[in-house]
Amino acid sequence: MIRSVVFDVGETLLDDTSEWGRWADWIGVPRHTFSAVMGAVVVGGRDNGETFQYFRPGFDIPAERQRREDAGCGEQISESDLYPDVRPALAALRAAGYWVGVSGNQSARCGDLLRELDLPADGVMVSGDLGLIKPSPAYFDWMAGWAPGERDEILYVGDHRDFDVIPARAQGFHAALVRRGPWGHLWADDAEVRRTADWVVGSLRELPALLGPRQPGLASPPERAPHV
Repeated sequence: MIRSVVFDVGETLLDDTSEWGRWADWIGVPRHTFSAVMGAVVVGGRDNGETFQYFRPGFDIPAERQRREDAGCGEQISESDLYPDVRPALAALRAAGYWVGVSGNQSARCGDLLRELDLPADGVMVSGDLGLIKPSPAYFDWMAGWAPGERDEILYVGDHRDFDVIPARAQGFHAALVRRGPWGHLWADDAEVRRTADWVVGSLRELPALLGPRQPGLASPPERAPHV
């Protein structure tokens, strides 16, 4: 039985378009060029942070993030950056009896901004708060102690095959992939995702219906639903 549902952040809850655009502006690269190069990096199966190296070899993301903050143009998150299904889906899951968490690879400032949005979630913790980064086993070990339930009672929802679905399943959690953002669309029909993920969904609104009301005492997790 699923007891807790934990969500990744970037391109799962947040549309990252504005933030990546601000990064492109910061390094003086046209937004379309930056986006196109990032697409090539993603298709190559590499971390999106490598995009910066094509424009500025040796680019230090943490140092540049601090320079942005010092210059008054640091990371920003507003209600408009949330995907439209986020609040309804999280609220519906809580109403159905699930513990809802938010956790992904974000800066500590992003964690603070997320908490300021007052999402319908029981907890918000990000890698910058923890000093742990997905897909390390240590990150998922922490999550196992944070979200209520045993590992096989926790569902992790994300948009990335290698950072979300595969490591979550390898560490004993259930996993769902949401088909949106560059990674979600890229990996949605991937053979390994289809083999590994419990569900592939087009919207977070599908999750409350797939999971149903939480029923204490149910002996086994819900059946896998067909991929969409």
